[in-house]
Amino acid sequence: MKSDDGSFLDDEATGEVPVVSSSDSRVTITGADVAAEIAEPAVHDETALPHWTDAPTGQVPIVVAREAAESTDPWAAIPAPAWREGEADWVAHEEQFDASFLASETREDESRPWEFVLTEDVVVEEQILDETPRPEPPRAERTRRPANPLAGRAVRQSRAASVSQATTTGLLLGVLVAVLFLGGPVPVAVLVLCALAFGAGEGYAGFRRAGAHPATLLGIVAVVTLGVASYERGLAATAAVTVLLVIFGFLWYASAERSIDVLDGLGATIFVYVWVGVLGSFALLMISPQYSVDRHGMAYLFGTVVLTVANDSGALFIGRWLGRTPLNARLSPHKTREGTIGGTLLTLVVGALVLPMISPWTTKSALEIAVAVAIVVPLGDLFESMLKRTLGVKDLGRLLPGHGGLLDRIDGLLFALPTVFYLTRILHLG
Repeated sequence: MKSDDGSFLDDEATGEVPVVSSSDSRVTITGADVAAEIAEPAVHDETALPHWTDAPTGQVPIVVAREAAESTDPWAAIPAPAWREGEADWVAHEEQFDASFLASETREDESRPWEFVLTEDVVVEEQILDETPRPEPPRAERTRRPANPLAGRAVRQSRAASVSQATTTGLLLGVLVAVLFLGGPVPVAVLVLCALAFGAGEGYAGFRRAGAHPATLLGIVAVVTLGVASYERGLAATAAVTVLLVIFGFLWYASAERSIDVLDGLGATIFVYVWVGVLGSFALLMISPQYSVDRHGMAYLFGTVVLTVANDSGALFIGRWLGRTPLNARLSPHKTREGTIGGTLLTLVVGALVLPMISPWTTKSALEIAVAVAIVVPLGDLFESMLKRTLGVKDLGRLLPGHGGLLDRIDGLLFALPTVFYLTRILHLG
């Protein structure tokens, strides 16, 4: 086939560019130059990727790290995904994890499905263990499941078991104390020293649980030493032992391996010593040969214990039966005014009917001392409650089933002992 310029279409290419005049109206193809002849040699760029048409070289291209790359891409600041399976993984990537959504207060039932609300019966049982009253939770936080119909019955059974256990423990202690009183001053003195040592240990343990650093061993030794010295030497021993405790306490903390605040250490040590040791030593003063004539001190000490037990028992049972108004809601919401009145009445009844049966008690002296005991014993209970609230503990010990620690039983007695001791001197009894 022949073209317009006289050449045949099947002729071989000559490489010549045809000349096209400006007046030629026919369609022509431009840019058909031979690329290999007119292209300039490219400058070799080591960082440039090879053309897709080039033959493979077998080399792995260099990937620039994200941190080293300078880019204005806003998505470059987002950290790469990290697999978190254990707790250590979350801690390691803590700075990359935004936990703000966990504190969302909107639609907690959907955004925080891993949370659940305790049932009403479990909440009630927890309130039994903690004396602090808890407000009713908002409607949104109430349980979705129906309340356990046996919850109230379980609460009543728990309280009944606690009262029964406390009563049994109290009766056993009463029998033990009565037998030792029949044995004379020495067995009673040993009982008092053991009670004071255990009580001081509970007090120091409570301070340690609160983060304080009392000198427990030094304090217990001081309490026992004061008791023995009071029995042998009388009131003069109190000042001597207290001075020795302060001096040895200073040396104790001055030689400590690390620095301890004096109020945090020595202050807690002296506090328990005065509360348990000094107040409790009046029991040994009452039976001391220097103050007791014809063992009248034994009778007054036994009467003090009986009046204190009567006050505690009356407050417990009357308070559970008729108690409605808290005596001091801030210190102890479960001690009620009705219980205090009941304890006072029972103390007066025991003082008027029981103590006159024990020589040298008389009806007049028994009633006078019973009135004083009915006032100071509740103060001792509130004092320990205030201390426990300050330390953040429910009980200072668990030595006595149903009662808690030993200090929970003798807190009122510690206030009654010096009261009765000085009243017997003022009223010239014994």
